[in-house]
Amino acid sequence: MTTLEEAAFAGDETAFAALAGQHRRELHVHCYRMLASYNDAEDAVQETLLRAWRGRDSYDGRTYFRAWLYKIATNICLDVIRRPAPQDLSWLQPYPDQLLDELAQQPEVAAVDRETIELTFLIALQALPARQRAALIARDVLGWSAVETAGLLETSVAAANSALQRARVTMQQRLPVRRTDWAAPRPTAEEQAVLARFIDAHQRCDAAAAIAIAAEDLRISMPPDRLAFDGLTACLPLFERGFGPNREGEWRLVPTAANRLPAAASYLLRPGDTVWRAFKLDVLRVSDGRIAEIMTFGYSRFPAFGLPDRLTP
Repeated sequence: MTTLEEAAFAGDETAFAALAGQHRRELHVHCYRMLASYNDAEDAVQETLLRAWRGRDSYDGRTYFRAWLYKIATNICLDVIRRPAPQDLSWLQPYPDQLLDELAQQPEVAAVDRETIELTFLIALQALPARQRAALIARDVLGWSAVETAGLLETSVAAANSALQRARVTMQQRLPVRRTDWAAPRPTAEEQAVLARFIDAHQRCDAAAAIAIAAEDLRISMPPDRLAFDGLTACLPLFERGFGPNREGEWRLVPTAANRLPAAASYLLRPGDTVWRAFKLDVLRVSDGRIAEIMTFGYSRFPAFGLPDRLTP
């Protein structure tokens, strides 16, 4: 053990907090992948650190401390997954790119690539049974060995491999065929250009400009509502409501990024008001230079993105 570890496991709470805190962000991302909810991941990490502190006497000093924390976090997430849940997208929340970038400061942690954090991937993950989900994340995302994964799940290597194979089959069925194109670690120049046009169309309340950058098979969803609009024709009333003469007010948008995808935070200036107030967060999936999907989230996510609740003229 290092000097910090020795102090931590000798009962120094400050030392233990410092030791465990080095892994907080990666544990948060791990729990987020398991649960697809930023808030639930936060709760899971808090519980992980608490259980680790309380159970420090069970740490034998031979297991890698980081792996020990992952095991605790995974078990907590498995418990959460097994609880009855509503059959909708109430759990789905976006993850700020600037927080994902914090992991770049930790050499032992692989960079968070789009293919392992994109919202479509997370939604597909949620269709997996708990242990299959954990096995897939351990092997195909974290890069753990079969032996390490079996230890994480407290099962045999054969059972862990079986869970992994079943998970891979399900994911292959649920993920887009062109997912292999998601090689870019962050929004590309093309995606940024589409985002700029998306923002410009909003701020000019130009429905035609917004439609011009939309794919014919555009999909718009609004978690946690189950309602979704599939196809450009079905989405046209939304453009009319947002940009037409009966719109609620004027828009101002701030570019950002979530889950390695381009995003925009929208603020609305209602008639008679003097400030633009937080309204929604749109996360875009771009394909062939057009918007293929928009996932719209409420403004409650703004604080996690470091966004203000209002903008002044």
